[in-house]
Amino acid sequence: METLKKKLPIGIENFEDIIKENFYYVDKTRFISELLHNWGAVNLFTRPRRFGKSLNMSMLENFFSPEGDKRIFDHLDILKETALCEEYMGKYPVISLSLKEISSLSYEMAFQMAVQTMTETAEKFFFLLESEHLNERDKAEYRKLLDDNMSEARFCGSLKKLSGMLEKHYGSKVILLIDEYDVPLAKAFEYGYYEQMISLIRNLLGKALKTNSSLRFAVLTGCLRISKESIFTGLNNLKVLTIADERFDEYFGFTDREVKALLEYYDAADHYDAVKEWYDGYQFGNVDVYCPWDVLNHCDRIRNEPSIQPENYWINTSSNNAVKRFIQESADAATKREIEHLVAGEVITKEIYQELTYPEMYETIGHIWSLLFMTGYLTKRGKAEGRQFRLAIPNLEIRDIFVTQIMELFKENVKEDGETLKRFCAALQNKDANGVEKLFTEYLKKTISIRDTSIRKVMKENFYHGVLIGILGVKSRWGVSSNREMGEGYADILVEPDTGDMGIIIEVKYAHDGNLDAACKEALKQIEYTRYEEELLDNGAEHIVKYGIACYKKRCRVMLAEG
Repeated sequence: METLKKKLPIGIENFEDIIKENFYYVDKTRFISELLHNWGAVNLFTRPRRFGKSLNMSMLENFFSPEGDKRIFDHLDILKETALCEEYMGKYPVISLSLKEISSLSYEMAFQMAVQTMTETAEKFFFLLESEHLNERDKAEYRKLLDDNMSEARFCGSLKKLSGMLEKHYGSKVILLIDEYDVPLAKAFEYGYYEQMISLIRNLLGKALKTNSSLRFAVLTGCLRISKESIFTGLNNLKVLTIADERFDEYFGFTDREVKALLEYYDAADHYDAVKEWYDGYQFGNVDVYCPWDVLNHCDRIRNEPSIQPENYWINTSSNNAVKRFIQESADAATKREIEHLVAGEVITKEIYQELTYPEMYETIGHIWSLLFMTGYLTKRGKAEGRQFRLAIPNLEIRDIFVTQIMELFKENVKEDGETLKRFCAALQNKDANGVEKLFTEYLKKTISIRDTSIRKVMKENFYHGVLIGILGVKSRWGVSSNREMGEGYADILVEPDTGDMGIIIEVKYAHDGNLDAACKEALKQIEYTRYEEELLDNGAEHIVKYGIACYKKRCRVMLAEG
């Protein structure tokens, strides 16, 4: 029976392909109805990546365009609105282009990519060369839109020109869809040609959206709401719908009801709690949503391996640079404490600015808070009061990204401070428990830690375990293994210094009640009970040192096993 299930649309953004090729589709076609009942001349939807923006744009193109098979909407929610479908379905020419592929190290190459995107868009309308409604001058202008060597001036006017030709041909004004409008700006800022690119995109959008008499309405998507003054200058008909807006809040991302239905369809309802804990938690407007990319990827994994545990599918789809910069900029104690509260699942109130330019985004730590919110690394909890937002990390997946970046920065700092590392390792080898305790405490004070008691004990132990691995892993000639199977259990950390005759076993415990001495003794007892040293002895180690390390917030206690 499993082979009869619909396929899961991993990374498929073409609406027609999803329907015709029998992929599972979470019906978002009511988006069309709400858009038509509430549209502005120019509608900008901002959502984080991987939340279905491109698929929704493809759906709009298939609905409005006179081209294509409209039977793909059979049995979908939008067909229940008969009058609306009769008035709009297939009745408007659509120009649809995506700017997400415009990414290059130089402006010259990025411009060529933009030109190629435009010529490919124009090529969809070859029938204009045969149109009885266009004169020879119009057709000559259309041919220029197919030229890979078009100038910047012609590029900037191309959408407006094409709109006019399509209006002549169809006798109907045009719907313009521009997906991921801000990607070229992000790449330009990253590679140092921002001013050139923002001038190009500003002129393109200005002509297409502001002075285009052939435009019925336009829909744009992006991750960020770029400052109107920098890119939408003079555009008075712009309607911006961000993640903070309650309008259209359920059409990007999966709702709880939709996720339950998907999991039940694939006989994976028993994974619901884990999926919710890892991939839910985003609040768009008044609706809680899951990240579709994660849910679909994990459900696909479940079908192949029913016992699979949740993993981080988001982390490899981006550089996660916003989180990295945030951790790097958190030099003051107050910001470090705020990050600790966030990682512990708590809420922080911050002033959020949803209109920024790319050069402004990393200017201050306050702007980085705003960037994290807009890109989905933080989400709101409850209603905002003006610019004041109550912010939280959405789920365990995003928390994992924060923890990963915290540990990466910590390891960089350990590497830079070679003197402290040298003293710490010497203390370990010399059975100097007090020295290990003092230096490990210094390390804990420098890093961002988990502080809240609501976090499960095992997660706390994992954090301190990670700090130790981060320190010892920098020692290139030392053998360091983590949770390696030995004897009757798993050693937390096994260290083999480059002397060749020593083995160090470290067991880490979290003192949840603050009793560091008791937790240390429990760690040493576990080492003796599980006989971790047997393999080391078999491998010829002459000296085995056993440490119990107990941690509580920024404090630690280190004990050495007797004998």
